[in-house]
Amino acid sequence: MSRLGSMGARLYRGEVGYDFVGKRMIWYGVSILITITAIAGLMVQGLNMGIEFKGGVVVTTPKLAVSTEEARDAAEEVSGHTPIVQELGTGGLRIQISDVTTAEAGKIKSELATELNVPSNNLNADVVGPSWGEQIANKAWMGLGVFMVLVVIYLAIAFEWRMALAALIALIHDLTITVGIYALVGFEVTPGTVIGLLTILGYSLYDTVVVFDGLKEGSKDITKQTRWTYSEIANRSLNSTLVRSINTTVVALLPVAGLLFIGGGFLGAGMLNDISLSLFVGLAAGAYSSIFIATPLVADLKERDPQMKALKKRVLAKRAQAAEKGTSEDGSAENAENAEETEPEDAAPAGAVVGQRRQPTRGRGRRR
Repeated sequence: MSRLGSMGARLYRGEVGYDFVGKRMIWYGVSILITITAIAGLMVQGLNMGIEFKGGVVVTTPKLAVSTEEARDAAEEVSGHTPIVQELGTGGLRIQISDVTTAEAGKIKSELATELNVPSNNLNADVVGPSWGEQIANKAWMGLGVFMVLVVIYLAIAFEWRMALAALIALIHDLTITVGIYALVGFEVTPGTVIGLLTILGYSLYDTVVVFDGLKEGSKDITKQTRWTYSEIANRSLNSTLVRSINTTVVALLPVAGLLFIGGGFLGAGMLNDISLSLFVGLAAGAYSSIFIATPLVADLKERDPQMKALKKRVLAKRAQAAEKGTSEDGSAENAENAEETEPEDAAPAGAVVGQRRQPTRGRGRRR
């Protein structure tokens, strides 16, 4: 078994673990800092909206002996706007000029043909009205709202309202970070970006629901035992699914990273950046939020419940009693740790994996 597989097995059995829930204030602080940075970038720089949302003209040229810099200068001179010039695989150029009306598009096409020394008939000009992009944006917002409502309703029914609220906060967290990074990087926002943003919502929820399902099983009949608090059970559930979440995220990120860094960066296919950046950032943010945000939030909300408060008091009181008993017997606090381990494994809540059970020996070898 590989080292990662061995570590995953030990995490699942509860032999090792990291106190994610106990150190939740650190993760909250990191998330707040990242979110504030994303919002600041969004407010200062804003989003670089594509031509589909602002309106304009897209001119496609045949293969030319003109560089992209020369074409950019010519397009800026005839239009008065800063264009976006991309080199196509056929050797031609795609010149995108935003904030141009339909009446101006024909004039720009003819003047651009003169500047590039190309017959006007060889240039293909597509005019995009801003109303089309506005319709796309409105439908995207509507789809996002419907998705959020359905997710909250489903999680509240399948689990409980605290988990639904935590998942909703994690989703908003992921979307805010993704949109903020788009503003900071300056990538163009196109309909492909919107598709990517809507796609990451499902990926973001996947790991969260897996952890919540384990937590639901692990917290059954939790008030009937006095060994663990709700936060401790939540942390055990999170550790048991940690390796699975990491593996799933890495496998999903690899092809997206290929699109973003190789296709968009190395090969120069800039149009791949529209959807690949949103997917890459969203997948990474979703894995982070399911581990460091959603589960600790559920534990925070659940610990406010009167039953969980009473359970925590009983657990702490029993541990203090065990520690006092161990100190009084041996004069040291070392037996306090062993006192808790002597408690029967049957006292553990359902779904909490604590190691191998010892089989009872009573009655074995009894002669008739």
